[in-house]
Amino acid sequence: MKTNRCASCAPSRSSILLKAPPNSTRSSEIASVSKRIRTRLENANQTFRANDNIAEFIEDGELEELRLEVEGRMNEVLDALVIDTENDHNAMDTARRVAKLFVDEVFAGRYRAAPSLTSFPNVARLNELMIVGPITVRSACSHHLCPILGKIWFGVLPNIDSELIGLSKFARICNWIMNRPQIQEEAMMMLADELERRLRPDGLAIVMQADHFCMHWRGIMDEQPETTTSIMRGAFLESDTLRREFFELRGRRSQ
Repeated sequence: MKTNRCASCAPSRSSILLKAPPNSTRSSEIASVSKRIRTRLENANQTFRANDNIAEFIEDGELEELRLEVEGRMNEVLDALVIDTENDHNAMDTARRVAKLFVDEVFAGRYRAAPSLTSFPNVARLNELMIVGPITVRSACSHHLCPILGKIWFGVLPNIDSELIGLSKFARICNWIMNRPQIQEEAMMMLADELERRLRPDGLAIVMQADHFCMHWRGIMDEQPETTTSIMRGAFLESDTLRREFFELRGRRSQ
């Protein structure tokens, strides 16, 4: 005999999930890709600060899972902000767009391995100052997740043992380092460390000039301030003449 059951008597999806055994693949602990990645990092005693690269601990297919998880959590944020994502046609797909923005674009430098760059030996024994820039870079401050938009200039003094890279490769390294939430000073140090490791130059100079939208959108809401930071390594730190030449040439290229 067919038994009629009212809709209210049927167990809800949430109650089924709550009754699932601890080892069930449907448990929230196993389903959360962010928790799986975090556990790997903790087991390896690796930090996962905002500007760390964690690509080594992300397995195939997990970035797509991470996008979906961020989308779900972003919907919760929008709900908490009392935004009607079900009926507001402008906000219906906002969570998905924000998840893609964070994982695939502005924070992509956290989740993807370093770019592979073709380098070549210094056969011509170049030992003169080379300046690259300005390269436009985009990042986000780790305090408010507001945009950072700026330009970077490089000064490189190679030696006969240095590796050389094409000019476009500087932009690739910049994007990989800058596409993370961070502060400008730490980003510059990471960029200098990466280039020193790859190029092995006698000297390296980097200058970054940027607008921080955490000062434009909020707080003092000042339209004028720019933040300029510089790092000098090797010969640039030791030679006033070389440092002055770099800044003079960089100034000409900025005009």
